[in-house]
Amino acid sequence: MNAPERRQASSGAGEQLPLIDPPSFCPTYPKQGSLPWRALNTLLAGNHIDHGDFIESTDSWRLAAAIHELRKLGWPVETIDIQRPSRTCPARLIARYQLSADCISKAALAGAGCSDGQ
Repeated sequence: MNAPERRQASSGAGEQLPLIDPPSFCPTYPKQGSLPWRALNTLLAGNHIDHGDFIESTDSWRLAAAIHELRKLGWPVETIDIQRPSRTCPARLIARYQLSADCISKAALAGAGCSDGQ
């Protein structure tokens, strides 16, 4: 008698296999009015954002924390390193963040079906 085939996740760690495929794009929106929400609005408008822009528009130094939160919520924020030398650090790099045009299009199409975080 042959033993039945074992259907198990590839890791073998006992994790549950999905019954249906998750949506290809459905990030969660941050709480309205929060710093991540303000950063996301800038990015969804097709603009890039760096710390100088964020400080100017929000009076907050917490852009990296806002981007980290957006990534945890499923937003594929891209980071581009930009050279910004200073007198004390000629090799200084700063981060500029953006969303791809494809991501912005998907967000516009899927926005109504995703959680708005409120």
